[in-house]
Order: sequence, then structure tokens, then C-alpha cells
Amino acid sequence: MKEVITTHTIEIQQKSKDFKVSIHLLEEQNNVTIYNINFSSTSEFQPQEVTLKWKIPAVNVKGVWKPTTDFAKRIMDDWELDHMESRISVDSPVISLFGHDDSNIITFACSDAINKKKLNALYREEDNCMYCHISFFTERHHKITDYNAQLRIDQSQQHFSESLKSVGKWWEGFQNLIPANVPELAKVPVYSTWYQYHQKLDTTDLIEECKIATTLGYELIILDDGWQTKDENRGYDYTGDWLPERIPEMEKFIQDIHKTGMKLALWYSVPFCGKKSKAYQKFKGKFLTEEHRWAPVFDPRYPEVRAYLISLYVNALVAWKIDGFKLDFIDEFKVYPSTKLTKENGRDYSSVNLAVDRLMTDIISSLHAINPEVVIEFRQKYTGPAMRKYGNMFRAFDCPGDSVMNRVRITDIKMLCGDTAVHSDMFTYHKEEPLEIKALQLVNTLFGVPQLSILLKDASPEELSMIRFYTHYWRNHKEIFLNGRFTPQRPLANYPILKSASETHTIIGVFDNYTIDFSENTDKVDIINGQFETKIVLSSEQNYGAYNCIIYDCTGKKISESTLMILIGVIQIKVPVCGLIRLEKV
Repeated sequence: MKEVITTHTIEIQQKSKDFKVSIHLLEEQNNVTIYNINFSSTSEFQPQEVTLKWKIPAVNVKGVWKPTTDFAKRIMDDWELDHMESRISVDSPVISLFGHDDSNIITFACSDAINKKKLNALYREEDNCMYCHISFFTERHHKITDYNAQLRIDQSQQHFSESLKSVGKWWEGFQNLIPANVPELAKVPVYSTWYQYHQKLDTTDLIEECKIATTLGYELIILDDGWQTKDENRGYDYTGDWLPERIPEMEKFIQDIHKTGMKLALWYSVPFCGKKSKAYQKFKGKFLTEEHRWAPVFDPRYPEVRAYLISLYVNALVAWKIDGFKLDFIDEFKVYPSTKLTKENGRDYSSVNLAVDRLMTDIISSLHAINPEVVIEFRQKYTGPAMRKYGNMFRAFDCPGDSVMNRVRITDIKMLCGDTAVHSDMFTYHKEEPLEIKALQLVNTLFGVPQLSILLKDASPEELSMIRFYTHYWRNHKEIFLNGRFTPQRPLANYPILKSASETHTIIGVFDNYTIDFSENTDKVDIINGQFETKIVLSSEQNYGAYNCIIYDCTGKKISESTLMILIGVIQIKVPVCGLIRLEKV
């Protein structure tokens, strides 16, 4: 154990003396410090866990942001030992501490997004400080001769979301983390079959659903689990062969979907090879584990396994003329207790993480060689900087019927993933819900790309009007929603206010009973009332003057139009639940 005196006093905790650990200051400007970390030895060594630890005073710390903690952004104490894990297909190696005013207190990140590590920032009651740490090589690893990574520590005075965006941009600068191109098809509203059909897919129904969906503003259908099997047990016993057992005329079906104006993406559970598949017999002995609760997991360290998986997607793209893929369960490629970390018996990699990187790199390059506009969807937790190399659609993890969680997950992904398109989980609801509460499910998706999983043929005319209104509203303003200046407020309160703005137009979503601090300098301001209240309250510290104010309900029906004066003080605007306020400077 020793201390390295740099800008920060970083303590090194090292379990093995078989290799040397060094830290060097690379760069320091604007309260952002970057260190180079090196592990080395004169001979090949087995890396053991190394922890870098430093502390800061716990001044104005309100909470701790991690990529997928959802509602759990509270401060943890140092006797709570459940640390965040990050690797190529799980989370992102970054943590941000935010203040009571949403300011950045400290944001630290690692450049190595491939190998597994553990991170945390914990409160110590003995000295009232926050102890930050990052631990490398926290799982069994193959032998190496050298290791390099960078540690970035940001203590700049800005909104915490800006610090996270800066980390995302920093990652993009590394050669092995350059993001994939994002085609326009990745940025269109999506119809998913999953929540309504599960595995009981009906092609005639789906074609009719697509005809309705196009009129509502949807352009892509994701055909989820069930297309490849007649088994309806929601299991994975038959995965691995990926033959269209339920839809034998797949090419014609896709042609019929295209005729409706929709594109189509197919779901695949990439790592699973069910024991009732022919592939299981073919690849016997080439699995990371056969003890998984769902199905044996392919071992991507075998070149023939990678070639087989790539061929599945290439053949589907060529033969069926599909437009994209939902590649699922990538996070199940990992080191299991029985996994041997050696390059032998036909394996050309010893590292599972590096083999996953090779597999996914080869998949995306093979598909792009055929169709550069192909879309690839990943869902949390595999939405980190390494996954941006292979996917161009990141979706919030499953949260059916939970509008708040959907909003939180969209926001958490959005702050880190740059230009990669962030999609909502599919909004869905009970058919007997009041229209305005159904609308809550949709409006909570608007700061991402909306996905729905609703039986449109059973929807009422009012319901279809609501979906059509807000979907077309999103389409008309998608440049602001996707590429505007995005500012999420109050992370510990689940982001009750979200803002996104261009140079001329600001969109504000209010999702709980909070007062909006009005400080908008754009001529147009839209306010989405995403709460079960019939009022919006604005507080202003300046005289902004007169605005033309139009109020719409959740179906797009115009309720009223008037002149509104926004002056120093507080003003209340009456608006229906899930309605829209449109303000334009007079």
C-alpha cells in the first residue's frame, strides 16, 4: 500500500506484488484532471485486484449518480459494500456526485470500458468525507504483460449532466470506443410486439397493426420473441437455430410489412443456445456455461461460434431483407465459475470480454457491408461506451406500465450516450385506464424515442387521437428532443422536470407537482403537463413580457388561446392533465 501525491492524493491498494502499479498526471485544466494508470512487469503476470482510492469533503453532496441505479441515487455509507460493477456489456465505468442545486461535485470515469471493474463513492461518518474508489481486475483474468487505462476526475462547477456528457464525449475519443453511425431509422417511433403478443405472434394481425401504426407516426416494428418457434413457454429451449418456424414465409411477410410503410427488425437472444436446438448438438463443449437458468451460453472465444452467430444475422439481412436487429442478452456473455480463461482447445481468445468485443465488431461490420443503414437495438444494462461501437439504438430496460421508471431510465442513458438514439421502453397500459392516465405513459417517453406495445385494433378513437397527437408532436420536434441542450433536474426526485432546447425553441416536461423556474430566452416555449394535475406554475425573476398562449388537451384539441404576461413573480396556468401549453413571444 502506498500513496501517490498528485493533484489528488490517490491511495493504491494492491493485493499482489507480482506487478508494478504506477499513476502519472497526463492533463489538468478547467478542474478536470486525467491520469494514466499502468500495470507492468518484466514477465507475464496474473492480474489481481488493484484499488485506487481518494477522498473529498462531503460538502453540498445530495446524491450519487450511477448509470443504472434507477430510483436509488441516495448517498451510501462506507459500511455498505454493494459496489457498482462495469464491463463491456454492463453499465459504464463512471460515477457522479451531485449537489443540492444539481451541480457537479465530482464525476470520475475510466477509459477502460471493456474489462470488469468495481466503482463507488461512499460516505464515511468518522470524517464526513466521500471516499471514491475504482477497483481493477475484480474477476478472474488471463495472464498479461502490461495494462494501461486513464482515470478522469472532473470537479468543474457546472450542472452534473454537463459533466456526464463530457465523459461521453471523452470516451468517443478513444480508438477502441468510436461509436457506430446512427441512421435515421434509429430515430423513428417504434411498434413492438412484445407486451401484447409475447410469443403468440399472428402475421395477419401484425400487418393490420402496422397499417394503423403508420397513420399514428410509427415507422419501425420490432418483431420480438416468438417468430422463430411455436413454443409459447417464454423460455429459451429452442433458441440457437433461428429458423422461422412460426413464420415460414418470412420473406413474403416482410414484404407485406414494407408495403404498409413500416420497416422491420427481428429479435435474437444472442448468447443462448437451447438444449432442444440443433445448434446445441453442433457446438457441444463450446459454451461458457451450461448451467444458466435459461439456456447454455455460447462461448464467443471460439472462432467457429462467432462465425456461426454472424452468419445468422447476415443471412437474415440478405434473404429476408429485414431492416434491423434487436440483439438481446449481450450481458450474459461473462465469466462463469466453470469458465476456463485460457487460449486452448480451439479458443483464439482467453478473455471473454475481448472475444465479445471481437464478435460484436465483426457483426456490425458484416451487416454494414450489406446495409450501412441497418439498425441495432441494445437495452440497459448493455448501453455503455463500448456498446456504442456496435449499436445505434439504446432502449430503457423493461418497465411495463411504469411511466416514472421509463422517464428515469431514458434520462440516465441519454446523459452518457451522445448521438446514439435513446429509446423508451414500450409504453403500455390497461385498456380501462382513463385516457389522461394512458397519456401519462406516452408523455413520459418523449425525451427519448417513443416505443409502444399496444393493440391498436382495440384502441378507442380518443386513444388513437392521443397517440397520434403526441407521436406527431414528437416527430415535428425530434431534433430538439434528440439533439437539443438537454437538462434534467432533481435526479434524487426522479427528474420531475426535463428541458431540451434549440436556439429558438425550448420544450419543458413537468412530471410532478413542481414549480418551473422560468428562465427561457427562446421565442417559443412548450410545456408538457406530464402530471395528474390541472395546473402549471411558473416562477420568474425577470420580466419576459407578453406571450401568445395556446392550451391543448392530450388529444391535440385546442382548449383556449390568450395573451399571457410573464413578469417577476409567480403565475399559474390552467391546463388539462397531459395537456400541452404553447407559448410564443408576442
